[in-house]
Amino acid sequence: MKPMAHLGVGIGWRPEIADAVERLSGLDWVEVVAENVCPGHLPESLLRLRERGTRVVPHGVSLGLGGADRPDPAKLAALGERAVALGAPLVSEHIAFVRTSSPVLEAGHLLPVPRTRDALDVLCENVRIAQDALPVPLALENIAALFSWPGEELTEGQFLTELVERTGVRLLIDVANLHTNRVNRGEDPAAVLDAIPLEALAYVHVAGGIERGGVWHDTHAHPVPPVVLDLLAELRSRVEPAGVLLERDDDFPPEAELAGELAAIRAVVTAGRAAPVEAATAGSGPAGADPGTDPGTDPGIDPGIDPGIDPGIDPGIDPGIGTGTDPGPVEESVRTRVALGQAALLSALVAGTPVPEGFDRRRIRVQARALAAKRADVVAKLAPELPVILGGPDPYREAFLSYAKSRPMTSGYRRDALDFAEDLLIRDLPADPAARRRLTTWWRDRAGARPPRRIVRWARTLVGRAA
Repeated sequence: MKPMAHLGVGIGWRPEIADAVERLSGLDWVEVVAENVCPGHLPESLLRLRERGTRVVPHGVSLGLGGADRPDPAKLAALGERAVALGAPLVSEHIAFVRTSSPVLEAGHLLPVPRTRDALDVLCENVRIAQDALPVPLALENIAALFSWPGEELTEGQFLTELVERTGVRLLIDVANLHTNRVNRGEDPAAVLDAIPLEALAYVHVAGGIERGGVWHDTHAHPVPPVVLDLLAELRSRVEPAGVLLERDDDFPPEAELAGELAAIRAVVTAGRAAPVEAATAGSGPAGADPGTDPGTDPGIDPGIDPGIDPGIDPGIDPGIGTGTDPGPVEESVRTRVALGQAALLSALVAGTPVPEGFDRRRIRVQARALAAKRADVVAKLAPELPVILGGPDPYREAFLSYAKSRPMTSGYRRDALDFAEDLLIRDLPADPAARRRLTTWWRDRAGARPPRRIVRWARTLVGRAA
């Protein structure tokens, strides 16, 4: 596996801080949530950054490669299109599951996969499918979790190491998530760092969070705490990362505070030189590969300039395909076992079914409340008219959380907003006639139809369809 080319210190690009990001001095690169950009209509801010030579890496959140189902070809194609449009040297996603197909449920959040042989087999096959479909190398991130699965067979270090060995995928290590899992699951971050193949490291995430009631919440809405910077230093003592990125997704601070956090990260990264990690031995990459070659793009070529080939694709680069240890297709019985476990858990989290045996029930309740709150927050951002129509943030939140108790999400957040409005209208809410007329107009403008009557809702329920 060839070492990554230098990325430097970067920040997660978000529309709310786009202007500030452009003004940050010494910024080397940015990461963008892949699902939030359209290849044919890239934000002007991103285009200006690219023109300045700032690299842009798309970061996916919806593939669910740790899920029991094979990756959705349309989602893979969409992620690849964004990589090409942005001239990206690689793309990244998560080691997580986000949905189930039987029953059809969406978590709207990244959930941990069980560290079992079955789950690892499914993940590895899904990763290989993704690698075959993507035009650039893939890196996968360790996620933050509130709870552990019962009956796990591998440690985090063993799980990640075998994943890399079997697929050749790169790792995106989030040191804030290592801290989260130390608090929430009792895992030793140093042991994880000691166990994983750091030659597979693509880049590093750093973010803030907060502890409440003995649970660490990875909010991306708080300053990076010293304990997370200490973990960055732990990683830095073992390897010089190709890139380190600050994530901030909410409660954005003034520009000066963002610059200060980036300066603190840069100080840790430059505080000494670790011994370079040796590239993997022969057989872990393409024959005759130059160990000094950038795995994503020619270091002498601006990724925003088309050198006569498709942008973002270097024909001489192995896009992270595995190391020749492919054990063959996963048996459907294995996928079925993983599917049953994930469906039971997700149903408990979003549909109120009993918590499966062996899980920490208190932690599952905390996670369920967090998922419902996240749904409410995201829907309010996507449809800011709804809190206004319903009389403010508090009445909106109360109404949405009541709706969420009986209506698990079965599609994306935009569909969830429409379903929430439809549910209110079917129940003749809000009580104020003027507000109800405004909500009806809002719903019709987006759904293009009349809200179904109660009898239609009952009929849908009887035949097992989501209303």
